[in-house]
Amino acid sequence: MPITQDSAVTLAYKITDAHSGKPLDAGTTAYLHGGYDNLFAQVEAALAGLEVGQSIDLQLAAQDAFGARDEALVRVIPKSDFPPGVKVGGQLQGAGPNGPLAYNVVKIKGPEVHLDGNHPLAGHDLRFVATVKAVRAATAEEITHRHVHGAHGHHH
Repeated sequence: MPITQDSAVTLAYKITDAHSGKPLDAGTTAYLHGGYDNLFAQVEAALAGLEVGQSIDLQLAAQDAFGARDEALVRVIPKSDFPPGVKVGGQLQGAGPNGPLAYNVVKIKGPEVHLDGNHPLAGHDLRFVATVKAVRAATAEEITHRHVHGAHGHHH
């Protein structure tokens, strides 16, 4: 079955830095095909019409992946305002320009905590390699919810 509008698709993927080849992420993911913003638009376009076993290998400019870095999303807060127990690598919820945003704790230096609301891969050109592992027609509920549900239904 080819990937078409409202297909539930499972991919095995690898993401590497487009310039250095450094591995950044790998795994398996399932998404609802057809413009539901579950996957990068260029990746979804390249997957249209493919079937199980077929692959793609794409270079994505930063703006077509996780976007450009936005330095306005970098903050420094006093350590005294910092919640106890959160360490470098942790996340805090905070106000962003368009509503709540998860800020990554990137550094604790003396009396300051450095936070970054950018996605960790923002500003990076990426290579996205994926193989189609499964394709099926999405359920009406998945289409209504705009994402694929797991084998045991959804839990939201």
